[in-house]
Amino acid sequence: MLDAQPPDFSETPSAETQPAEPADPSEPGDGWAPARPLAIAGSLTAGVAVAAGLPPWGWWPITLFGLAAWAAVLAGASPRARFWRSFGVGVGWFAPSLLWMVTFTPPGYVIAIAVFSTLLGLAGLATPPGRARALALPAALAITELVRYHAPFGGVPLSMTALTQAEGPLAPIARLGGPLLLTIGIAAVGVGLEAAIRRRWTHAAAAIAPVLVIAVLGAVAPSGNAVRPLRVAIVQGGGPQGTVALNTDPADVFDRHLEASRSVPGDGAVDLVLWPENVVNVSNKLATDSVDPVLAAEARRLDAPLVVGVVESVDADQFANFSIVYGPDGSTGSRYDKQRRVPFGEYVPFRPVVEPFGGGLLPTRDQLPGTGPAVVDLPLTDGTDVKAATLISWEVFFPRLVREGVAAGAELVINPTNGASYWLTLVQSQQVANSRLRAIESGRWVLQAAPTGFSAVVDPAGDVIARTAVSEERVLIETIQARSGDTIAQRTGLLLPCLASAALLLAAWAIATPGGRNRLTARFSRRRGSR
Repeated sequence: MLDAQPPDFSETPSAETQPAEPADPSEPGDGWAPARPLAIAGSLTAGVAVAAGLPPWGWWPITLFGLAAWAAVLAGASPRARFWRSFGVGVGWFAPSLLWMVTFTPPGYVIAIAVFSTLLGLAGLATPPGRARALALPAALAITELVRYHAPFGGVPLSMTALTQAEGPLAPIARLGGPLLLTIGIAAVGVGLEAAIRRRWTHAAAAIAPVLVIAVLGAVAPSGNAVRPLRVAIVQGGGPQGTVALNTDPADVFDRHLEASRSVPGDGAVDLVLWPENVVNVSNKLATDSVDPVLAAEARRLDAPLVVGVVESVDADQFANFSIVYGPDGSTGSRYDKQRRVPFGEYVPFRPVVEPFGGGLLPTRDQLPGTGPAVVDLPLTDGTDVKAATLISWEVFFPRLVREGVAAGAELVINPTNGASYWLTLVQSQQVANSRLRAIESGRWVLQAAPTGFSAVVDPAGDVIARTAVSEERVLIETIQARSGDTIAQRTGLLLPCLASAALLLAAWAIATPGGRNRLTARFSRRRGSR
């Protein structure tokens, strides 16, 4: 149980104060611990260094040294000090990477930093202060991120560790175990660097070498098979960035995208045209609105399926956010309604309690969540269909929806989104990084369409083949492949990272327990002697 005293980032056992966890005599030479000022500075600096590897900055080597610094400030620390130092790492990590939230909700920005930093504090608390922290810290970090994929409010997976390697050499690990196994690998390299800085070469090699081997295995692991080529067009209508819906005329947004779409060659020159999220905004039902025949005519001109993002009214309290397919003949077909809603953006959790304190800043209606697999059918002109896993907006931050879509037969992934209201480009850049990881994990091409950027085409290796700039009007036309088959991550889901995390934590605390290493060594020796 945590001490009720005020936060102390710097508590370090001294000669006068007996540490809560005495140094394990089985871990000689690990008695170094940072002085108080160094612990404070080290915690915050470590967090900033981790954030430096996140998009849009992408300086992933600095992240590794940030994780090394985090491991260093935990050395020799009491439980309370480990918690608060790790909390400090979180402040340095999330304060810059969540800065975009300031223009939406300053209180929410502070609360998010506090909640996420508390989770890192718990990770530090779960990490023993001796050399066994090299095993425990990667596992504890992965467990906190597993929590953030699911809670609060169904998950808020922002500024995740794995994003720092979206274009790094460790990214292929995601093909084996998704973002959480990649997180374990990244943190393991970080603690290995800490050992190397201390000139503990054997420990450094033991931490880093397995990660490099796993990354190589991921690079050569099965990634699916090409089924057929598809010529695709992604429409970005352009316009100002940093706007909100109340200050934007929906007709202007629609007209910009229709104009851009009409630059796409027709008569079957492409196999698919993708529009962004909610560029069609109707106050009644789509089928009875004046935009419906316009969209049907555009699909007939293209002679290709046209996927359009729509927001329509359900009733006075709810609205729908969906992507719908207009077939080559102009008829409407498959539809997917967004399942993962943005808390306090598309719905208000605990509305009766929260709304009186919202100050008029909260949405007045809630989005009605969709159900079922995140898949739409794309009818091609040759009479065949292609299934596309469909993730609207930040649903691409959640690996589970892609796994479900691929399990339902999806041969590519589409991600219509809308980042026009976000300040800066932090969210948009992180979304592209998530698209890259989802491509690696699923072995599928990912098509991301945004009204003001970033739109992108990502191949199954996670490479960005084409990408737009912010605010520009542009159409991306590329040839991709519909694909089949499963990756290991697709087949196993959370199994590998969960097993790895449990094994690493158990081993770490078995070693950290007084005499634990001696007992493990003796048990291993007895087994060898009995052979």
